[in-house]
Amino acid sequence: MRYVFNLAYLLLLAVVWPRLLWSAWRHGKYRDGWGAKFFGNVPFREGDRRCVWLHAVSVGEVNLLRPVLAALEQALPDWDFVISTTTLTGFDLARQKYAPRAVFYCPLDFSWAVNRALRRVRPSLLVLAELELWPNLIGEARRQGVRVAVVNGRLSARSHRGYRRVRPIIKRVLKQIDLIAVQNDEYRERFLDLGADPNSVQVTGSVKFDGAQTDRANANTRCLASLAGIDPGDCVFLAGSTQAPEERLALDAFRVLGETHPRLRLLIVPRHPERFEEVATMLEQSGLPWRRRSRLERHTDAPSARILLVDTVGELGAWWGTAHVAFVGGSLGSRGGQNMIEPAAYGAAVAVGPNTQNFRDVVALLRTNDALALVRDGQELTNWVRRCLEDPAYASALGQRAQRLVREQTGATQRTLAALLPLLAAHTPAAAPPTQRLSAA
Repeated sequence: MRYVFNLAYLLLLAVVWPRLLWSAWRHGKYRDGWGAKFFGNVPFREGDRRCVWLHAVSVGEVNLLRPVLAALEQALPDWDFVISTTTLTGFDLARQKYAPRAVFYCPLDFSWAVNRALRRVRPSLLVLAELELWPNLIGEARRQGVRVAVVNGRLSARSHRGYRRVRPIIKRVLKQIDLIAVQNDEYRERFLDLGADPNSVQVTGSVKFDGAQTDRANANTRCLASLAGIDPGDCVFLAGSTQAPEERLALDAFRVLGETHPRLRLLIVPRHPERFEEVATMLEQSGLPWRRRSRLERHTDAPSARILLVDTVGELGAWWGTAHVAFVGGSLGSRGGQNMIEPAAYGAAVAVGPNTQNFRDVVALLRTNDALALVRDGQELTNWVRRCLEDPAYASALGQRAQRLVREQTGATQRTLAALLPLLAAHTPAAAPPTQRLSAA
């Protein structure tokens, strides 16, 4: 089967190659890591210590791994831990968060690439975050005696329908996974419907609740607030993880409300770095004073500007701690929503759009407990921000309910750790071939 997958991937690559080249030239994406992606030339791991390889696709999954990695390292102090990612932004953030641990691009699912990568890393356990069902990677890991686990697993209704069309193939992949630790019972039933072994699927809850910061006085948030000149009396409206046209809608709300509420501040954090310049152009054309986060240290932008474009990667979690009113993007467009747990954990009044299928269970939990607002368009967003400004008791109560709910949901990391450790109890790590021991990273 591995050769069938190789052929399918090559055909798919031929189709998308022009788009990849365009993105590499236009936005700087896909330029790095070709050796690792196509040939498995990941850093060679020296020594005979046991190892856990954790894979996170992009920024969201990289952040998700933090509490899991911390728990594993505390339980296994004599083990090595390495992290792989797929995207450039994920790679940059992982290097920033997890150095000096080895960070590399995960090989594409070609049999030769994953084979070489596994032989160079020699893990005892491969941990895949959320939903990374790559047949060759999982199959080759099992052939080399590596245990495989999915943590914080989720399977949306849309993904479930798609996988059902190729159920025989997915069933074969799922049967090779030792542990599928899922967020809730609904996801468990979907994995079982696709053919997963009932003994391998466990409900552990969402690790994202454990990784959320609840203290607004944390060092990173205090530093950023000081850098941006945010005063205690300011009301920060933060639109985060946005896609078009959400930045414009947030700006429209600020334009309507800013004159009558002079302490209102607007922070915009686009989801994708390649859109920073697009949003900057929009702000420049608005005629309103604004600043870039990347220039704050140099003080080159107007110091009196009440609008800030956060054009840096990996800081959103700390910026949420400055927000009193928060809109979580990707929910008025087609993306399916972004993580609303972080602003909720800080006790901000949080709103999302109607398209939140990626976080359906979290949204349902927050909405059931009256801890999240829903806005359907730009006008409703403006009206909701106005209500938060004119009725601080409403905004405060909404945020307090959200923060309390997040605190009640913690514990998934320890349940995940308890499920992972038995996989490693009797595992004997494979020795690296002598020729590989002499190879360079």
